[in-house]
Amino acid sequence: MIPWLSDNTPFPPLNKALDDPNGLLAAGGTLNQGRLLDAYRRGIFPWYSPGEPILWWSPDPRCVLIPEQLHVSRSLKKQMRSQTYEVCFDRNFPAVIDACAAPRSASAGTWITREMRQSYIELHKSGYAHSVEMYQEGEIVGGLYGLALGKLFFGESMFSRRSNASKIAFVHLVEQLKKWGYALIDCQVSNPHLFSLGACEIPRQEFEDYLQRYLNVPHNHHWDFEPDLFRKE
Repeated sequence: MIPWLSDNTPFPPLNKALDDPNGLLAAGGTLNQGRLLDAYRRGIFPWYSPGEPILWWSPDPRCVLIPEQLHVSRSLKKQMRSQTYEVCFDRNFPAVIDACAAPRSASAGTWITREMRQSYIELHKSGYAHSVEMYQEGEIVGGLYGLALGKLFFGESMFSRRSNASKIAFVHLVEQLKKWGYALIDCQVSNPHLFSLGACEIPRQEFEDYLQRYLNVPHNHHWDFEPDLFRKE
């Protein structure tokens, strides 16, 4: 059994998370800004479907990407150099989360509920949540969003409307985070898409060590700009 959270109930220790399903820690509570920030700072994230209570997770192992270990295939580099596109940060956060929330197939639903959408938009307005957008001919064709706390980035979701658009946006993000001295990108749960870019799995305890070391490291950079990676002359 997992604990049911009221609005003020603290999260249980991460070692209380279930093995099956992997990482399920608690249910209930709210998605207000204080609760969400507390969750991420403890290595916990919400993930649930419409009609379910809020479910809180901390899987073991944890999928992460160390910026210096980013892998960009030769074919992806070629595509990035040959295509005409624009990548921006924080230009249109609501459009990115709406695109991520859209069903990926005719029969698929979405885990980004209306409540979750509004909560992350509020986090964006407060300077915690950020988006990366890829545009072609003025149309947004790919992107991702997540949270930045200290020198850690917590990835939430990504989308593509053109081949490899989310990968290209992710590469721009990782290269920029590398310049800013970020230590780790939390990818939460592994998949082949992330592994192809250099992600790996680490034990939960090692992930907690990253939280302790880098959550409170200050930063003085701004997000609302266009990165110059692979920009054509």
